[in-house]
Amino acid sequence: MIGGKRGAARNGVDGAVRWVPTLFRGRPRTRKDLIRMPRSSQPQELWLVIVDASASTRRHHALSQAKGLLSQLFDDAYRRRVRLALLTASGDSPRWQHQGLKAPAGLKPWLDDLGAGGGTPLFAALQLANHWLTVRQQQRPNEQQRVLVLTDGRVKDMPVMAKLECPSVLIDIESGPIRLGRALQLASALGADYCHIDALSIKGIFAW
Repeated sequence: MIGGKRGAARNGVDGAVRWVPTLFRGRPRTRKDLIRMPRSSQPQELWLVIVDASASTRRHHALSQAKGLLSQLFDDAYRRRVRLALLTASGDSPRWQHQGLKAPAGLKPWLDDLGAGGGTPLFAALQLANHWLTVRQQQRPNEQQRVLVLTDGRVKDMPVMAKLECPSVLIDIESGPIRLGRALQLASALGADYCHIDALSIKGIFAW
């Protein structure tokens, strides 16, 4: 049972009144006399989004296309009140932009300013994300965690990597007439589902 006995008791405070057992105990005089139904408790969701913003994603406006998807994703996260972790991979090292808090309404300015450049610290970002998720899973064992990786897969070498320990999707943003197709190989190495952004429906990303 999610939350155990303590969780059920806590959630029951604001649940619907069970009038029959309440009245069997006599006419209620205070709120404490009401017997309530435990509310169904939905586990909190976390979406961890890793964005490859290296220089190669400038090719054929790949990052610009990814921004459109991210804008929809952030809006959806805000409406669903999920927690959001956002990690970018560009320059010399990955960088946290948002780390496990409720998805804010004001990510549009950050997204508008996001530019591509520098190296491709994608594997460092994946390693950092995996470690962070492992710690968080220990702290929040009932949290439903999802990972979304947006990348063009244009990396020189692919080291041995640990698989992501939660449902994951890799969105291939590589575009243009000549495609290396390495993102599919990366998705397989991570144990993630694969989809090219051209064939993607936003409604299907986290429909697990």
